Amino acid sequence: MAVTWVRVDERSSWDEAVASMPEPHLLQSWSWGEHKRKYEWEPIRLSWIEEGTRTVAVAQVLKRQLRARGLRLKVLYCPRGPIFDWRRAELCHTVLQTLEALAKDEGALFLKIDPEGPEGERPAGSSPDRPPEALSGLLRSRGWEKSGEIQFPNTFVLDLRRTEEEVLAGMKQKTRYNVRLAERRGVRIREGSLEDIPLLYRMYAATSLRDRFVIREEGYYRDAWGAFVTAGLAQPLVAEVGGEPVAALIVYRFADRAWYLYGMSTERHRETMPNHLLQWEAIRWAKRHGCVSYDLWGAPERLEPEDPLWGVYRFKQGFGAEYRKTTGAWDYTTRPLLRWVFVTAMPRILALMRARRRALTRKFIDQVDDLVPVDGPPVGLGD
Repeated sequence: MAVTWVRVDERSSWDEAVASMPEPHLLQSWSWGEHKRKYEWEPIRLSWIEEGTRTVAVAQVLKRQLRARGLRLKVLYCPRGPIFDWRRAELCHTVLQTLEALAKDEGALFLKIDPEGPEGERPAGSSPDRPPEALSGLLRSRGWEKSGEIQFPNTFVLDLRRTEEEVLAGMKQKTRYNVRLAERRGVRIREGSLEDIPLLYRMYAATSLRDRFVIREEGYYRDAWGAFVTAGLAQPLVAEVGGEPVAALIVYRFADRAWYLYGMSTERHRETMPNHLLQWEAIRWAKRHGCVSYDLWGAPERLEPEDPLWGVYRFKQGFGAEYRKTTGAWDYTTRPLLRWVFVTAMPRILALMRARRRALTRKFIDQVDDLVPVDGPPVGLGD
């Protein structure tokens, strides 16, 4: 059947199309595109239609203008997309061909994608005698290049199509014990509101310095958290011991999936295991909202104790979630030399930007007397 593409400029039509896809993603939702619009990204929303009515693929591509030494450069980024059934070889080529044409028409320095299509999953070959192409092989054959990651390429996903008792039973014994221990030691979880955002940001800033990741200014998170809370697509959960906030997270939902994107904590009362109970309550919240999966967002590239995220791996693995490894990020460019210069220079530019952000975060924390970061194991993942 012939497949054609259209641009979509209406919220409900777009979200319905994304929700109809296999494993729809929050970063492809209308709300995420509008959030990024506030920060100099313009969403371009493409939908591929089969048989005139059935949506078979979607891609929300974010466009941004960069200015450097008199040059005006465009970059395009399709976060966690495009979304479609990667096993359909012909559809793979159709979608990629459209995206490649978009990059050319926009004169983009590059177009980056980081779909959730797993590397182990192979599109069907055109004949029984021809071996199927791995996703990375398909992209490489069309001129795409492996590139630097924006999102975590790997993650843990928990199946929620079970009762709470079955989810608990699927956890590792130590994790299940720590969930119950937190309850016995007086940890209480409350649903937060917009009024908690300053508190959440203070804890997040402390966590970023302790665990050595870079965050943005508070205003960004007022949007990234507040707009989704207002829309009913996110919920802050705050862990308290004796009425004192000690840890928190924000759980998001879209279509029938949920994500743990942001976590934060203080150093107080860590022995009460508040983060274990927080995750359990986030799982329960996702189930109450009809979600069939819970993405714990972020896992090591190498499943080895030497990996910086090994502590995160052990914590998340304890909840019985499945480790998923995707094909990662890929770039398409028609300006390879200029892209090479850009990619070569970016690590130095980003290092300077991160150093500045860390200094600003440190200055912010120094003004807050009740949250003093110290070294400790990772408990949350960043922006």
